[in-house]
Amino acid sequence: MQKAELLAELALTRRRTREFITSLDNQQLDVPYHPGVNPPLWEMGHAAFFYEVFVFNLLDGDDSFDPAMDDLWDSFHIDHKDRWRRDLFPGLESTLAYFDHVYDKMAERIERRPLSDRELYLCRYAIFHQNMHIESLVWCRQTVGYAPPPGANFPRPAAGSSNDLLKQDAVVPAGHWLIGMPGDSSQYATADFAFDNEKPRHEVSLDEFAISRCLVSNQEFMAFVESGGYQKPELWSFGGQKWLRTETDVALVHGEVEPRMMAPRHPLYWRRHDGQWQEKLFDQWQPLNPDAPVIHVSYWEAEAYSYWAGRRLPTEQEWEVAALANRKGDPLQRYPWGNQSPEPNHADMNANGMAQNPVSDYPAGDSPFGCRQMIGTVWEWTSSQFFPYDGFCIDMYPFMSTLQFGDHKVSRGGSCATSSSLIRGTYRQAYLPQRNDVYTGFRTCALTGS
Repeated sequence: MQKAELLAELALTRRRTREFITSLDNQQLDVPYHPGVNPPLWEMGHAAFFYEVFVFNLLDGDDSFDPAMDDLWDSFHIDHKDRWRRDLFPGLESTLAYFDHVYDKMAERIERRPLSDRELYLCRYAIFHQNMHIESLVWCRQTVGYAPPPGANFPRPAAGSSNDLLKQDAVVPAGHWLIGMPGDSSQYATADFAFDNEKPRHEVSLDEFAISRCLVSNQEFMAFVESGGYQKPELWSFGGQKWLRTETDVALVHGEVEPRMMAPRHPLYWRRHDGQWQEKLFDQWQPLNPDAPVIHVSYWEAEAYSYWAGRRLPTEQEWEVAALANRKGDPLQRYPWGNQSPEPNHADMNANGMAQNPVSDYPAGDSPFGCRQMIGTVWEWTSSQFFPYDGFCIDMYPFMSTLQFGDHKVSRGGSCATSSSLIRGTYRQAYLPQRNDVYTGFRTCALTGS
């Protein structure tokens, strides 16, 4: 990667973060406590601290901007609830001054010094880490009911139109397929940057399977809701039934305006109002768009819907093969459409469309098997637990993956809130199966032999 590209990435990340923070007033910056989000100012300071630790401290031996703040910006040294303590943290002006100091120093370092592969890797890692927090700033606004982030523009007219082919499954033949990124692109790679959990690249053998070309839509999920799917224990696994009970307890404790009775009866941001289904998008309720994908559903809801529909969730290997179709001897394909970085006609990303376009939209982003919207829109649940690949090696940030191994589910593809610079078809996201506050959705596979 040339310096100009790296500087452009850094500048875009800086601008977007600043916009997301400064578009909130002081009262809004004091977000109410919620276990699924962080205070926006803490997110900003934490991201700047990451640059200090993994670039300035590690590479240059420089001291921190304010060593007294190091433990407070470090997520491993401050409890989640303590991040809301205003007596511990500076206000907006001081946090912005720290943030700008770090970004100015980063830009100057990149511009004036030669970059080894190791330095380039660490700089990119820090930028990508910041983009992960940009996504969390988006779902923070959704969670607490703030206005959409700057740049959001939904809905827009669909570029694609539904057809009978999209209603048919894509059939992936049996064979040997390559999964993940090459192991030799590990620590200090430039062109093929990847996180440790995506490596090493390896071959898998899969039987033939059939996978839906489109994401499950609101209309399809509505049929599950209106058939009483949430009240049929036979559709829910043990974990799903436990989640239903937990959600009931949460609803009763918080005294919801529309209590979901003895169990949730619809996705998190849906409601039945004046005889129609509505969905809350940030600070506004609007009629549910039947053709848009269902979003903000937990793994347990996706699993129960699949069972109700006589189908199943794909494994993460099936998902990646359907998205990329990489085989030994062929050039590595990073995206469903090839190796061109995502453009607006390929995918709904960068907090723009916010998953409000029809599941039939974005035909330019189709995979080799004709699957649509496998990048962007929603993180897609798979049935796979999040485990390391054989030959896994911890990367420079030891907690990128290791804390999630075992009890998290794999989701793939990125979401409408994900930065397009961050994603590729091999990227693995790990969420606890009960998470429904993030931008998750799903597609399904036919049962074997059906």
